[in-house]
Amino acid sequence: MASFPASRPGGVFAVTRYVALFGSINVGGNRLTMADLRHAFEREGLTGLETVVASGNLLFDYDDRPLDGLEDMFAHVMLDRFDFDSFVAVRDRAAMAEAIEGNPFTGIGADNLVHTMFLGTQPDQTAFDKLAADQAMRGMEKLAIGNRCIYIDFANGVAESKLTGAFIERRLGCRGTARNVRSIARILAKMS
Repeated sequence: MASFPASRPGGVFAVTRYVALFGSINVGGNRLTMADLRHAFEREGLTGLETVVASGNLLFDYDDRPLDGLEDMFAHVMLDRFDFDSFVAVRDRAAMAEAIEGNPFTGIGADNLVHTMFLGTQPDQTAFDKLAADQAMRGMEKLAIGNRCIYIDFANGVAESKLTGAFIERRLGCRGTARNVRSIARILAKMS
């Protein structure tokens, strides 16, 4: 983990509100109460913990310092405490606002069908272009690339789509977790 910078004048770090977006929570066999999720990270010393929507969205306060290794720490705790191999994306309020405002499908498609898939790394443009071209032949979904995310309009519904998270991850070579615009708006409201 990276070393933390010296504190600001007066010896105090500014505190920022973040959200940890957990993949693979309350899907398949990975059932977990949000109370158990909060409790696990209280034990890690995080403060201001609050869950939003019962699908693995954990708000927390964190000193204004580098976030290097924080996503890995969340994933390690999930594996250690719950035996879940969960991808975790940590984002601040600005990134969550961008997930709505920067999504070219927001306001065009239904809020429950328009998603942002938060990724562990920035996807390679060539890999994304190939994914989008291949998907255009498979289904009606529309795709766009963002900053460490992709935007998806599941025009005909998520349940019937062949565009799965696993398919996207294989094609882009990085893990991710998706939230629809409705959920992102609820998370964003709680971050204010």
